[in-house]
Amino acid sequence: MFKRLLVFLMLYMLSGFVLSAQNIVDELIDSITFVSHPADKARISEAIAEELKDTDWERTIHYLEYAEEQAKASDEDEVLAQYFLVSADIYYDKDVFDIALGYYQKAYAIYQQLEDKEELFKLENDLAVIYARMNNEEKALYYFKRVFQYQSLQKDSIYLAQLLNNIGTLYMNIDVDSSEIYYLKSLNIANQLNNAELNAYLYTNLGRIYYVQNRLPKAESCFDKSNDIADTDISKGTKLMVYGLSAEYYLKTNQNSRAIEKAKKGIELLKKDTIGFDMQNLTRVLYLAYLAEKDYKNAAAYFKRYDLVRDSINVESKAVNVERLKLELEYQTKEQIRALKEERKTFKYFVIGLSLIASLLFLLVLLGVYRHKLSKANYEKKLIESNKKELAANLELKNSTLIAKAMAEIHRTEIIQGILEDLKEIKLKAVKKETQYAIDHILNRLQRDINPNIWQEFEVSFEQVHTSFFKKLNEKHADLTANDRRLCALLLLNLTSKEISQVSGQSFKSVENARTRLRKKLGLTNTKTDLIVYLNSLN
Repeated sequence: MFKRLLVFLMLYMLSGFVLSAQNIVDELIDSITFVSHPADKARISEAIAEELKDTDWERTIHYLEYAEEQAKASDEDEVLAQYFLVSADIYYDKDVFDIALGYYQKAYAIYQQLEDKEELFKLENDLAVIYARMNNEEKALYYFKRVFQYQSLQKDSIYLAQLLNNIGTLYMNIDVDSSEIYYLKSLNIANQLNNAELNAYLYTNLGRIYYVQNRLPKAESCFDKSNDIADTDISKGTKLMVYGLSAEYYLKTNQNSRAIEKAKKGIELLKKDTIGFDMQNLTRVLYLAYLAEKDYKNAAAYFKRYDLVRDSINVESKAVNVERLKLELEYQTKEQIRALKEERKTFKYFVIGLSLIASLLFLLVLLGVYRHKLSKANYEKKLIESNKKELAANLELKNSTLIAKAMAEIHRTEIIQGILEDLKEIKLKAVKKETQYAIDHILNRLQRDINPNIWQEFEVSFEQVHTSFFKKLNEKHADLTANDRRLCALLLLNLTSKEISQVSGQSFKSVENARTRLRKKLGLTNTKTDLIVYLNSLN
């Protein structure tokens, strides 16, 4: 995360003290007395909170609250935004992402009002990172792409390559084709810069993508390249990432000896770091690889080690979760107390304005009635929203059922047609008349069960759900064939290539090739536009 904390180094001029590593907090506390402006007090308090965050959380909260008070008293938007950023960074370091996100958003709103583009794009990078940590891929992609557009103008090549790598990683679980595109763009920049660290990451990530796409020769090549780089003088963290993911790949592709080799290299890098997710993953690979090799002695030894690491991580994870929940509860309690104080303050001024007890009681009664009505209105509003969601869910379920039945009928019809073709070939080879007559009888019975208009019926059912899709599609792309229209409909229903293959009777590779041809016909080949996103824009 970006650290924006501006610590006042002018304290020496004000107090004549020299800061030391042992008493930096005490010196900062003393220095508050030497400044008078609220903005200066806020920044020094933020610096104290930053120093205390890992050793004294209670005092950290105290100085954050004082910093907030002084930031508001300064009546300067930049000072208040700075307070929000420091608070966000502190909570982010504690993995309390919801609270950190709230502070980042408050700072973002201020910089939007100030139209400070540089700070906005720094914050958008923070927002992209925190949304990624919270597994909100849609929001993370949105902000990463905004930062990428901004950095493209700044022409910072290494940062651009890193951003493209991050975007590719986010797309990995959404659309592997898009993920591959972003990784390749990043790799092009990294190759021009001859950046070994980034190349190692990108070749490893591309290897994972090609494995998912079942393009094993390309996956093998990429993992070989990343391992060649990992064997050179690059950082320990990058080496560990390459060896760990390579070991998993070789295990999945039944290259057990190579999986063992890479996993052991990774464990050698960890040395004394015997507890952690990297150690857990590497020992798991070794256990499974030795088991596949029928080396039961080593398999048992590494399983025991894997089990020990896993149990230790579970204990640590539980402790971290308890600490995170504690911090969230403290924050919520603080906010509730603050809200209560504000309510009391408002109520106090309200009471002072009243002169008679009868008037006060009357107003309190009115307030109670108003709160009751408001509560009732909120309840009714939530009930209406709940009913709307239930109706929408029911409608979606009915539509899904209708389409599923149509898909089943399509598959059944195509199977019957295949049987008919086989029977016709058998008839041509049959010598006896009785056999031919029997085959004709079967052909006639099967022919009656074929629905020749099944795809037309599917389109009718589809258009009942997506009323204007085919109309818009035909207006923009009149040259599409019936098969193209069918593929567009199936993609709009969020069916994967594998599912489309099962429904249509085509091979997975044929479906993938059809998708590629469809992108070309829709004019998307040389664009960043995602195929399914484009089709949804026509819906």
